[in-house]
Amino acid sequence: MPRKELKELTKKIQERSKKTRQSYLERLEKNTTKISRSKLGCANLAHSYATMPDHIKDRIKQNEGLNYAIISAYNDLLSAHQPFKNYPDLIKEELQKHKAFAQFAAGVPAMCDGITQGYEGMELSLFSRDVIALSTAIGLCHQIFDGAFYLGVCDKIVPGLLMGALSFGHLPSIFVPSGPMTSGISNYEKAKARELFTEGKISRSALLDSEMKSYHSPGTCTFYGTANSNQMMMEFMGLHLPNSAFINPHTPLRVALIKEAARHMATQKIMPLGKLLSEKNIINAMIGLMATGGSTNHTIHLVAIAKCAGIIIDWDDFNCVSELIPLLARVYPNGKADVNAFSACGGLAFIFKELLKEGLMHEDAQSIMGEGMSFYTKEPFLIDGKLCYKEGLSESKNEDILRGVKNAFSKDGGLKILKGNIGRAVIKSSAIDEKHHIIKAPARVFYSQSEFLQAFENKELEQDFIAVLLFQGPRANGMPELHKLSSPLGVLQDKGFKVGLVTDGRMSGASGKIPAAIHTSPEALLDGDLARIEDGDMILLDIKDGKLQALVDEKIWQKRRRKKPKQKEVFGAGRELFASFRANSSSAETGAMSFGGIFS
Repeated sequence: MPRKELKELTKKIQERSKKTRQSYLERLEKNTTKISRSKLGCANLAHSYATMPDHIKDRIKQNEGLNYAIISAYNDLLSAHQPFKNYPDLIKEELQKHKAFAQFAAGVPAMCDGITQGYEGMELSLFSRDVIALSTAIGLCHQIFDGAFYLGVCDKIVPGLLMGALSFGHLPSIFVPSGPMTSGISNYEKAKARELFTEGKISRSALLDSEMKSYHSPGTCTFYGTANSNQMMMEFMGLHLPNSAFINPHTPLRVALIKEAARHMATQKIMPLGKLLSEKNIINAMIGLMATGGSTNHTIHLVAIAKCAGIIIDWDDFNCVSELIPLLARVYPNGKADVNAFSACGGLAFIFKELLKEGLMHEDAQSIMGEGMSFYTKEPFLIDGKLCYKEGLSESKNEDILRGVKNAFSKDGGLKILKGNIGRAVIKSSAIDEKHHIIKAPARVFYSQSEFLQAFENKELEQDFIAVLLFQGPRANGMPELHKLSSPLGVLQDKGFKVGLVTDGRMSGASGKIPAAIHTSPEALLDGDLARIEDGDMILLDIKDGKLQALVDEKIWQKRRRKKPKQKEVFGAGRELFASFRANSSSAETGAMSFGGIFS
């Protein structure tokens, strides 16, 4: 049974969402009766069947057998998405064994934050999620499908696919992952090489060699950033086959899981996505995020996903879950291990077992497996060529990486909301050494990453300070990740200086050892008080008490004019095409959605 605190939070979210959730479910009911293949005109149907082999045409035109959509984020630029190339054929072949069919309905865009990090293209990143949602809708708008498979992994791709899928929530849906690349050099070695390069102690060639030993083959990056947090959340929401997230690509077990997803869709009665994904599933996703030390980006994405299902959550809910759920995993950047090591010592099956045993998640949430999350305590194996599930480990194989609730790494989930006269912000405390949990230092105000990096190169930052980076929110420039700041700030911290960051922008899902108050809302462009800060103001960043405060006399603070953004070039790398997305975006705290108004 769920604990009392979990029941109370669930009830609060259900009450808050009552009208919007009911409205969403009523829309689904209308779509269920209104949208179907049998009601389309003959010319419309003929277009949709034109590419099919004759033996399939004969059956499908009589409505014999179900026809599924495949929506894929395949490209061979992104290591995590390259494995999807052959998935459609594997899915189609397996479906036909069960008298069902599939069509590749849409390829959605997928960009890599790792490639665009620190450059103009990163300003497209957040809103690529909304483009993916729109692209998903285009693929499904033909009204000829009985369900859908969604193939995606990385940062904005899975949230975008799920947001688009929820507009077609009357369809049964399965999300099919590709898995992480095999382990290269350790993430600690990679991070150290970056810091040494930042200090000028190794060459660019040596740095590139280090990076290529880390990012070396198909699959997701092996650190526990947003991409791998996505995969965890899909399991906690019950949208994957159990424990399919972290099986490496191009292995016999991975191929068997792809085929099993198709077989499961064709032979089992799966609840329509919009009904399946309830408040309990969303709360379970938050719980998984805290228990595993997942990405801060999901304080934006999960809010947007929930809203698309008529469910209203906010940052205070994340704070509440973080206080309730202990941290059970140490995976880089919260530790030294990667996701392959995490999986090998017990992985998600162990996490599910521990949380369910302690009443710390909703066991009775619906999933593609039926009612109940106990399915997810099992792990897949390939024995004599046959896929089977066995009960997962009950004890961790390495307590430096994975622990039970009774021996947790910390009593909370390590993601907190900071509040004060600067605004509300998110911080990931689980990766930060406790001695840095309270920072009080003078502000240094910057308007861009390049300004900060130039000051670092000029040796102007050899002191205690908190960098305040303005006009990085959704409305200002699309809220890019600011991961390029991590290495120089890390170098300064290692030299013994007290340093921190306050910004309305995002950090990477791999946010590390620097105290970083991010997603500050309201953002500076929307008259956020972040824009009142001046060089030299003492800033208090206090994780323990949840404070983010400019230590300025209140009368002086209120009299100050907020800074205005500097004139900036918004052409190049496609940024001009996203002007309407920026202009219409909601706040980070409400999901940073460019079409969010329709869900209000």
